[in-house]
Amino acid sequence: MSASKQPQHNPADDDDLDEMIAEDDIQEVVDEENDGDVAMDSDDDDNEEVLLHNDSIAYFDGHKDSVFAIAQHPLHPNLIATGGSEGDDEDAPGKGYVIDTSAAASRPVLPASFSSDPSRPQQNTELKPIFEIDGHTDSINALTFTLPKGDFLVSGGLDGRLAAYAVAVPGSNTAAAKFKLVGESRETEEINWLLPCPSPDHPNTIALGAADGAVWVFTIDPSDPANPIQIVQSYFLHTGPSTAGAWTPDGLLLATVSEDASLHVFDVWGFAAAKSLVTDNGQTVVSLTEADQRFFVEGGLYSVAVAPSGAFLAVGGAGGAIRIVGLPRLSSPPQSSSRPAGGKKAEPSTQAGSILAAMTVQQDSIESLAFAPSPQSLLAAGSVDGSIAVFDTARSFALRRHIHGAHDGESVVKLEFVRAAPSAAAGWLLTSCGMDGVVRRWDLRGATASASGGAGGAGGAGGAGSSGGAPTSGLVKEWKGHRGGGDGGGVLGFVQGANGERIVTAGDDAVVLVFEA
Repeated sequence: MSASKQPQHNPADDDDLDEMIAEDDIQEVVDEENDGDVAMDSDDDDNEEVLLHNDSIAYFDGHKDSVFAIAQHPLHPNLIATGGSEGDDEDAPGKGYVIDTSAAASRPVLPASFSSDPSRPQQNTELKPIFEIDGHTDSINALTFTLPKGDFLVSGGLDGRLAAYAVAVPGSNTAAAKFKLVGESRETEEINWLLPCPSPDHPNTIALGAADGAVWVFTIDPSDPANPIQIVQSYFLHTGPSTAGAWTPDGLLLATVSEDASLHVFDVWGFAAAKSLVTDNGQTVVSLTEADQRFFVEGGLYSVAVAPSGAFLAVGGAGGAIRIVGLPRLSSPPQSSSRPAGGKKAEPSTQAGSILAAMTVQQDSIESLAFAPSPQSLLAAGSVDGSIAVFDTARSFALRRHIHGAHDGESVVKLEFVRAAPSAAAGWLLTSCGMDGVVRRWDLRGATASASGGAGGAGGAGGAGSSGGAPTSGLVKEWKGHRGGGDGGGVLGFVQGANGERIVTAGDDAVVLVFEA
């Protein structure tokens, strides 16, 4: 959501139970200072034009207001769905589009400047929608394609409407993809997030979190025309808005957090109940609330992520608070053919519901958490204070690096590791976006990372470059093109596929951009 619509999180007071990490224990601290890229072309404030550096190879400017949601097809990464509203009026209906980014040819593009008016023609490829998502009476706030094959596109809105569209792609011709509404449901007033279930035994299943705190799980099955969106489970344990969710890698458990500072891990399919691993409420394997002062985060929780092994999860909340919580093992951990240097990766011993660590390194709300893919043992946290903290999960969650000003003092909105990077960088490459309007990629292996320019230039804004010396921040590249600075500017999300070769962004400035890595 735009900065003006995001909840303001009050920083939590530090307490004696937090395992504070001293700056002396940090392997590397990086101070990033962004010198900005905004040029003022007019002395007349009334006719001021803001010029931005534009590294994109393609753009879509069909949205009339902020692009709140973005999703990528799991088998056809060129298919991108975006969602927002039809305008900036309070009662503007929701609107979404599906675009095909294959039209954006891989080619070097000279930097192109464009004004704050997103309809102004760009010096790159203009993308056209192949499908329009209509029917929402309020902003589309969440989008997802179902797993494992992307058979359905699901949209969720601030009007509480859940809509499912069948997706048909003839061969690999994404430009000819067809979408058909198969059903809709309205079980809540506002939908905050949507997540596809990764379990191969439960295809085309999604979970949603609502503003009333409810969590719903649905399976989409159009073979029953009378009930194409079938309710699997519904949960009502949160007393405040559900802010985020995460499935375990096997799709057996669903972890959700709330503004009421609670964490619930639901036994969606009954596997834990069959092993007598559920809590007294009969619904969860873990339930932690403000009643447990060791866990409590004043101001609420806003992000959650599950480790690739499924052995533990991380939650992030107000005041920079992060808690690590153990999970029960319901299936065999995923196997990895490679090992990190030094031998077998060590994991913390876990017990379901145990608090393994409590960290407070950053100064404001943790908006995004991401675990590195196996075999690496990294956890990255993005904060409203503009910083990124990286922890080593195999070394008692020690702070490996704290990148101050990673997004020029503006909120870090999303973090995601590149899942299928080249072997030398596997599990080390992290992509981030923020309200400064910039997308950045970091190499977390250490000070050996080299800056590469391109149109954006890693030596430009962000401080990755230094005169006469190699950068030490790990910033390898950045991409510009969106306005930044809060209201009406910033990047609200991105998708990058498995290999991260192309990044597609959702802009608070109503523009979708395609960047080539």
